[in-house]
Amino acid sequence: MLFTSAGFAFLYLPVVFAGFFLIGRRSEWLAAAWLLLASLFFYAHWQPAHTLLLLASIVWNFLVGRQIGATSARSATAASAPNSTPRRWLVLGVAVNLLLLGHFKYANFLVDNLNLLLGSAIDIGRIELPIGISFFTFTQIAFLADTYQKGLREYRPVHYGLFVTYFPHLVAGPVLHHAQMMPQFSLADTYRPRFAHIASGMAIFCIGLFKKVVIADGIAPYADSVFNATAQGQMPTTAEAWLATLAYTAQLYFDFSGYSDMAIGLSRLFNIRLPYNFNSPYQCGSIIDFWRCWHISLSNFLRDYLYIALGGNRRGAFIRYRNLMITMVLGGLWHGASWNFVIWGTLHGAYLLVNHGWRALLGTAHARLASALPYRVAAWSFTLLAVMIGWVWFRATDFGSALTMMNAMFGILSATHSHADAILWNQGLDLIIGFSLSALALAATVMLPNSNHLGERLIAYADKHESARAVMLGAAIMIAALLVGLNASRDAVSAFIYFNF
Repeated sequence: MLFTSAGFAFLYLPVVFAGFFLIGRRSEWLAAAWLLLASLFFYAHWQPAHTLLLLASIVWNFLVGRQIGATSARSATAASAPNSTPRRWLVLGVAVNLLLLGHFKYANFLVDNLNLLLGSAIDIGRIELPIGISFFTFTQIAFLADTYQKGLREYRPVHYGLFVTYFPHLVAGPVLHHAQMMPQFSLADTYRPRFAHIASGMAIFCIGLFKKVVIADGIAPYADSVFNATAQGQMPTTAEAWLATLAYTAQLYFDFSGYSDMAIGLSRLFNIRLPYNFNSPYQCGSIIDFWRCWHISLSNFLRDYLYIALGGNRRGAFIRYRNLMITMVLGGLWHGASWNFVIWGTLHGAYLLVNHGWRALLGTAHARLASALPYRVAAWSFTLLAVMIGWVWFRATDFGSALTMMNAMFGILSATHSHADAILWNQGLDLIIGFSLSALALAATVMLPNSNHLGERLIAYADKHESARAVMLGAAIMIAALLVGLNASRDAVSAFIYFNF
């Protein structure tokens, strides 16, 4: 069930919303249980066969978390004892999570590569990837680690289940922490409707809906036509390759940031605050800053539970750079079982190494240089170009098609069709229109106000101006209905890109 679908907008959301607050008048626990069941239904609508897997994962991690908490309470030295019982439970819990993720996400990848390397014919069948498994697995690994390190003691089963399955974040993030969500489920105000939150939440939802339905899906054909044709063995022209890259750079941003805005707006309806996942990453003047602003929840998870666990920057420059590279390669592999994602992660690891090395080489001179406009423009240009090159490997379906795209982009090899830009022409697409739309979309990411800030202004305005709430809500509902109608009128409905991860 997509946020952009008529079934979600006109049936699922109104029923869940009304039920939550009607039940909340009588029992907060029952209202939380209602939202938990609604979230499970949301997931089951996608993949009913894997709903039991999700439930088993929740039960396992909840029980392990309780064991970590209970044994930690009996041992004052738990955190410092490498073989302590709490630590053993943590290792066991994380290991089971990673084995589960490894089986469903990476088993076919490993077997295929073993067959290629050894010339064998091992066949384990095609394992279907449960939607959202990376997100709910990482969310629960963070819960176990926080329970061990910070001594969490909130173990209400319904609240924990809701923390994991909460439908706005379940299938595409953000990766949540226990402390960000569980306290909100314990507040009485969460279960009381607030008109200001409903009005501003719907307005924020509309921002994300516009990003997805109008911008991301509007640009998608220019990226899909060229990348798909390349995957089928066709050679794009240099112009087609650059257009596809520009279009995908804009599409991916507006698709994922649109989902994040919609999740934040939906949560606002239920008086829940989700963390921001984007902070204008295409405005950044370095790869270091880019990773502080792109997919913030994943970046923080990799930093806190992988980079720092490996030693961070505490053991000298060489170990620091090694840890950065390992973190980014594994971060790339998190996105999918493909060598393309490994290459993408490796590229960004190399980018970070160069970026940190450059700053270390310049020392105190870096601050002076960074204040100069020509340097900032050059740094921003190089950063965006590096990100776009990375997106080619991220989007391409295999190594060969990614290499073909790179060759075409940089003029090493390119098509010489009888008709210029034949891939686009055969799809009824125009090169100039495609470049214009992509340029406008990318300009919007750089020049327009950050949607997080815009959302905060809408929240503040709704809180302050009671008379404007009805107008805001009415306008938001009308706009949402028009956008959902536009989406329904298309030949094919586009799922969110990060549902694949």
